[in-house]
Amino acid sequence: MSAAATPAAAPAITLIEAITQALAFEMAADPSVLVLGEDVGINGGVFRATAGLQQRFGSERVLDTPLDETTIAGLTVGLASQGMRPVAEVQFDGFVYPMLDHLICHAARFRNRTRGRLTCPMVLRVPWGGGIRAPEHHSEANESMFTNVPGLRVVMPSSPQRAYGLLLAAIRDPDPVIYLEPKRIYRQYKEDVPDDGEALPLDVCFVLREGSDVTLVTWGAQVKEALEAAEALAAEGISAEVIDVATLKPLDFDTIHESVKKTGRCVIVHEACRTAGFGAEVAARLAEHALYDLLAPVERVTGYDVPIPLFRLEMKYLPSVEKIIAAAKRALAAS
Repeated sequence: MSAAATPAAAPAITLIEAITQALAFEMAADPSVLVLGEDVGINGGVFRATAGLQQRFGSERVLDTPLDETTIAGLTVGLASQGMRPVAEVQFDGFVYPMLDHLICHAARFRNRTRGRLTCPMVLRVPWGGGIRAPEHHSEANESMFTNVPGLRVVMPSSPQRAYGLLLAAIRDPDPVIYLEPKRIYRQYKEDVPDDGEALPLDVCFVLREGSDVTLVTWGAQVKEALEAAEALAAEGISAEVIDVATLKPLDFDTIHESVKKTGRCVIVHEACRTAGFGAEVAARLAEHALYDLLAPVERVTGYDVPIPLFRLEMKYLPSVEKIIAAAKRALAAS
């Protein structure tokens, strides 16, 4: 008897390719899943996240819509309320604002309004954040706006593997999910991502690196800088734990708290503006529940309270490895 063939290794793919892979898997597995948005069909989307899907699944399941975000949102909510599982794409984060009426007044309230009789199983995919030399309205970091809406789940992947698993989970979720995709790392690096349909859990933080001296809490594109900062700190004998929040709403605060109990220090990193950024919510919960565990004040490394600048100053606005290292050292010096 011949030996069984060794399964082929999963190909290394980028984050954007992992999103395409997850969409294709779920569309093949569930006929109620469809994709809609501006240029998602024939052109495969502005970032090519839906490339090839219309050719494979047809124009009734991959719909090119008018250039009208309000209509996209209303159509998505209507489809979800009638048993479909639509995945809508916003071309850029700054284009999402006309959709807020439908998201806040309808999608987020379906379960409560009908006392659980109806839900709204939709996903809104939003290319998010700066770092790609884009014009105005194309580089927003508006995640805290969505976390303030009861009934919306807010998810942000930081790697190809998590993009695949979290998108599958988002599509299968019975309630609306805002799925924020950090476009700066769409094609930055590759990982092996098996196309096995295995979803990752929502509503949990991922501890990406164990540490004992300081906790670095972040999400999205800033995970890369946090890991690089942790590596640089390790060279100086400082042990940093790195937590990828992944699901901002609802927040898995227990994982963050357990880390801070161990390290006694916390640095929160995000590219959104400082005032009322989601890091402020994390810091507030630490003040409420972990005050006696902290050996130093919580540090925040954030964007500034201005619109993200155009490309000449863009990287100065974004959190950097150097800023994270400096914040970690301040926390250590204060204890």
